[in-house]
Amino acid sequence: MPRGSSQKRERQYEHIKESAEERGQSTGRAKEIAARTVNKERARSGESRTAGKTSTKDMSSSKRGGQRSRSGPGGPTYDQLYNEAKQRGIQGRSSMNKAELQRKLGR
Repeated sequence: MPRGSSQKRERQYEHIKESAEERGQSTGRAKEIAARTVNKERARSGESRTAGKTSTKDMSSSKRGGQRSRSGPGGPTYDQLYNEAKQRGIQGRSSMNKAELQRKLGR
């Protein structure tokens, strides 16, 4: 986190990082997801010195994540399906594509 970050943003970063790790992301990837999300939220709320158009004009990170993860045109992501297959112990999951994982999981 950048110097001068608020305690709220520190908590938000930790929460997002832990959630990503629980979903099966590596520690490095979880840190990257958390940092990008928190930095975007800081830019949207005017807490950062500079902000790109996509940070301020795009939909919020929390809204986008909710749409992508459960419903919408694409449904769950490949990584989410893969992690569910791993938890269920489905054999051959590493060579399956998204459609095959969906079929095996009964979706």
